Amino acid sequence: MRFCSRLVFLLVCFFGAGAAQAQNIREMAGQMILIGFLHDSAKSDQQSQLLALIRNGQIGGVMYLKYNVKSLAEVSKMNKAFLQTGSEFAPFIAIDQEGGVVERLTSSVGFKEIPRARDVALNMNKDSALSLYTDLAKRMKKLGFNTNFGPVVDLIANPNNPIIAKYGRAYSSRADITSKFAQAFVDGHHRAGMVTALKHFPGHGSSAADSHLGFVDISSSWTSAEYEPFETLIGAGKADMIMAGHLYHSGYVREGEGQVPASLSPVALTKVLRQGMGFDGVVISDDMEMGAITKHYGFEEAIVRAVNAGNDILLFSNTVKPSLGLPKRILDVLEAEARRDPTFADKISASYRRIVALKSRLN
Repeated sequence: MRFCSRLVFLLVCFFGAGAAQAQNIREMAGQMILIGFLHDSAKSDQQSQLLALIRNGQIGGVMYLKYNVKSLAEVSKMNKAFLQTGSEFAPFIAIDQEGGVVERLTSSVGFKEIPRARDVALNMNKDSALSLYTDLAKRMKKLGFNTNFGPVVDLIANPNNPIIAKYGRAYSSRADITSKFAQAFVDGHHRAGMVTALKHFPGHGSSAADSHLGFVDISSSWTSAEYEPFETLIGAGKADMIMAGHLYHSGYVREGEGQVPASLSPVALTKVLRQGMGFDGVVISDDMEMGAITKHYGFEEAIVRAVNAGNDILLFSNTVKPSLGLPKRILDVLEAEARRDPTFADKISASYRRIVALKSRLN
């Protein structure tokens, strides 16, 4: 199985997708799925099921939420098992550990917390921030994590923003200050051998609503300054992943398409982010189970739209109807659409190449 996976990758790289994709599209698509889970112990029956999904290439990674963290010892045991499944490619073991309110590892389980982004920018310089984030990343890596969903590079464009500014998750209203501290975050994690995800493209800082809850329109509040931290970090080679936000802007909509969030928009992710900004790294969706998606799109439609837009990894928190059968449902959609549409199959092959290239940097 694993020899076959390596062979698929080599064929795709050197001879193009057509050489291998007909028989192995499902295996490539598996790398595009990153899911949450419910258990908090390495001895759980669900842990065994999750390990099998990784081993068999049905998922490319897992994401922790706070309820998965019973103790640091159990986290370490679970992560060690994730990394020792014998799968060809190491799974992304991801967590949101921004600092401040958004932390899954907390002092309640003995993990040293760090300040929120706004306080870092107000009270530190770049060097002290780099030390802070390097120490954070090393402690996370020691527990077995290899991916942190941060930094937030949204600007404090709306001081009354209910999900970014309210919790001090953004560094500043200025793009240069945001870029400076975000780079310290990325550099610190790179020193520890971890990868990061800039979020939330094209910028969540001007919104008046929270995309966790439903539809968010930033058409009249968003400004092009919100692009600048993304452009700066891409240009500096500091963008491992970019997380696409479920944010609607009328400028991203093609004629006759209706209101489509950036995370499902080819204009936003392919035309602007990839072609305009030159980003050829991994694009990961924000949680596909957030209200902005589930209240407006069916399961199959959302998946197909997300891949066609330019997402490489589909993030599912697996909290709506929690089940470790979720990856099979996603894979069935991806495989069926790939068999129907050769262009869609090519997108899966391209995502596979980008994901494997990023995973090759994990150590």
